[in-house]
Amino acid sequence: MSHAIILPILLPLFFGALLLVGHGWSRQVKRSISLVGCLALLPVCIYLVQLAGTGQLQVYALGNWAAPFGIMLLLDRFNAALLLLTSVLAGFALIYACRGDDERGPNFHGLFQFQLLGINGAFLTADLFNLFVFFEILLISSYALLLHGNRANQVKAGVHYVVLNLLGSSFFLIGVSLLYGLTGTLNMPDLAARVASANVADAPLLKAAAYLLLIVFGLKAAVLPLCFWLPRAYAAAPASVAALFAIMTKVGFYAIVRVFTLVFGEQAGPLANLGHELLWWLALPTIAFGVFGALGARLLQSLLAYLVVVSVGTLMAGFAMGTPAALSGALYYMLHSTLISASLFLLAGLVVAQRDSAGGDLQQERALRQPLVLGCMFFFASISVAGLPPFSGFLGKMMLLRAAEPGWQAWSLWPVVLIGGLLTLVALSRAGTSLFWLGQQTEGKTLTAQPADRVSLLAALGLLLASPLLMIAAAPILAYLEAAAAQLLDLQPYLSIIAGGAA
Repeated sequence: MSHAIILPILLPLFFGALLLVGHGWSRQVKRSISLVGCLALLPVCIYLVQLAGTGQLQVYALGNWAAPFGIMLLLDRFNAALLLLTSVLAGFALIYACRGDDERGPNFHGLFQFQLLGINGAFLTADLFNLFVFFEILLISSYALLLHGNRANQVKAGVHYVVLNLLGSSFFLIGVSLLYGLTGTLNMPDLAARVASANVADAPLLKAAAYLLLIVFGLKAAVLPLCFWLPRAYAAAPASVAALFAIMTKVGFYAIVRVFTLVFGEQAGPLANLGHELLWWLALPTIAFGVFGALGARLLQSLLAYLVVVSVGTLMAGFAMGTPAALSGALYYMLHSTLISASLFLLAGLVVAQRDSAGGDLQQERALRQPLVLGCMFFFASISVAGLPPFSGFLGKMMLLRAAEPGWQAWSLWPVVLIGGLLTLVALSRAGTSLFWLGQQTEGKTLTAQPADRVSLLAALGLLLASPLLMIAAAPILAYLEAAAAQLLDLQPYLSIIAGGAA
């Protein structure tokens, strides 16, 4: 087995611990250590993508204890792509943070590394209890990062965020306890085999445990009606933190795909494909909620946060359709939406910094120091996130629409996605007009804000360039994601891990 599989967990653990031990070190030293930690992740994740690309499941048994008794890490194409996505996103977000966001409070860089530890661990673990552990690590880190700066709006949003996630953690423990009591295991491949052969009398309790987990994962992913915490929390977070949080909802999406494909998938007997129909009918209202929230938003940051909700609903619709074509389209859209949402949050930070007391208020007209540069970036990001050609959002949505089966599925998905895209464009156009056009007509105002920091501007631009790059490299990326979708839906290799051991 390759020891590289555990490095996405060990590297942020080591650098995070080092940064906490060096609490009194200068900010420049902390920045250097944190950047080295993020940069070290990138080649590791690229190697893991290549390793998973062979098509063979990679298993890492901690302590060399074979599954299902030992703790197991599992690598396939799906989580390898997510690990690489996280490392790229974290690198740009950290570069942006090092230009000022990290000065708002202590221990920013240590918390940033522990956030990466929780995210990477959640993607890699093949054990439900350890999924809970990594969820808690990333949540505790996110609590502190959300409050970084200690502003009143951050504290208010943070309280709601903490309370809801503590409730979610309680449901998680109850669901995991039920599954363990009924099956005697929490290893996901082993659990899948035991659920498939479970006694019919245990089916109601297994279903209850599954729905408890679905509630928890739906809360993390921000699926309606469990998404009300997200707009306020993301809008209150510093720009670099909000950019990193763009991957947080994808952790919930990943957990839903992993558990409800592997454990409660095609081979789960009477519980086969549990939750798919429910998620379908939750996905479409989630898209609508996000779109109308964006239309009614009065703050730029809130508008962008509602767009994250739109992306979550779109991803859930792709998963709920349950076909390889729909799932591969959802995975491509996931790459696009995560990177473009993050770039918009970084761009919003640059815009807010130039509007003085107006901040992100879309109702106030305030001149910007660099309206042309920031306005052009916002224009191209808006086209991409709304799903217009020739950017990656268009391709992702087109793949999902083509994957919808003729009949009620197509009739329900097409109007929601297309009208939602149009209304999203209206919301972004209105925001752009207020920020970059009407504000410049204000006369007699002395511009006191400094021009955007060049490094911060390049960090936002780097993420924004992901959209055309995803289009240019669409052929190999789609080939990889189509193979990932096919691998996820072919359960036999996952089940054979337990039968053949972890060697």
